[in-house]
Amino acid sequence: MNRFFFCSSALLLTCCAAVAQNSDPATLAAPAPPAVTTTQTAEVTQFQKIEDSWSDAVNRRDQYGLELVLSPLFVDVSASGDVTTRNQQVAQTITGDDKNLYLTQKVVTVRMLGDIAVANGTYDLRHKVNSSPVDEKGVFTHVFERVRGNWMCINSQRTLLREDANTKQKKQSSTASEPFHIPFFSKSDKSSDQ
Repeated sequence: MNRFFFCSSALLLTCCAAVAQNSDPATLAAPAPPAVTTTQTAEVTQFQKIEDSWSDAVNRRDQYGLELVLSPLFVDVSASGDVTTRNQQVAQTITGDDKNLYLTQKVVTVRMLGDIAVANGTYDLRHKVNSSPVDEKGVFTHVFERVRGNWMCINSQRTLLREDANTKQKKQSSTASEPFHIPFFSKSDKSSDQ
């Protein structure tokens, strides 16, 4: 029995060595990893429809439509850091205290990880803060889980976009003729001393 085992092991080792010597490394390229991030595919289109359903449910104050998109395990982290659950999101939507509330979402990428999908995109949210209207623009990450053939969001994270520096400069009017205003060395101070 030992003799059989030794002979078969030697034969197997010899075959492996022969195959390794005859293999050209250039022809043995590693298989390409599957594309998990997509930008313009069927997945992006599919999740854009889900995001549109979500936005429509919020804009129409539709409790049932929102419950079809949000999982009972849903957790939302807003751009201001507020953490809410699905029930709190539904309650906020149907009470309708904020009549200016309007949401649009655009999916940019989708990563498929089996029964989990991560969608990233941009959003525009018009709402009230302290009784004054605010237009909020930002990016989102939504994590979806496939449940009985349907995708339901289990986690949402929103982040505000910073305002562009050029936009801020246009809003502020500068009286200085120099790009930087240093109070001690400005032209107006020199002209008043003379």
